[in-house]
Amino acid sequence: MSFIPAAATVEIVEKEALESLLFSPEDVLTEVADRQRRRADADRAVTLGNAYHGKLDIYFQTADGATKRVATTVWAADAEHLTLKSGAMLPLRAVLGFDFY
Repeated sequence: MSFIPAAATVEIVEKEALESLLFSPEDVLTEVADRQRRRADADRAVTLGNAYHGKLDIYFQTADGATKRVATTVWAADAEHLTLKSGAMLPLRAVLGFDFY
């Protein structure tokens, strides 16, 4: 399922810039069902990355409330983080959704 951002503007960032961003300690998703869907989509992203080396867009929110997008390959996912190509990490709690293409 593709994620369509509600924000009018979405800044595109490179995966190398993720380490300089700040993320809220709170989860951006409030509903349990939305968190479960995100976790399932994260696992799907890992399969896409490892089996097909496929890229996808990840929409996420920073601590200041800005919505951002990164186009990358996901190598691993656990309950706390996504590990992206080149070793960059993104907290799963900051992820709003994925756009598979």
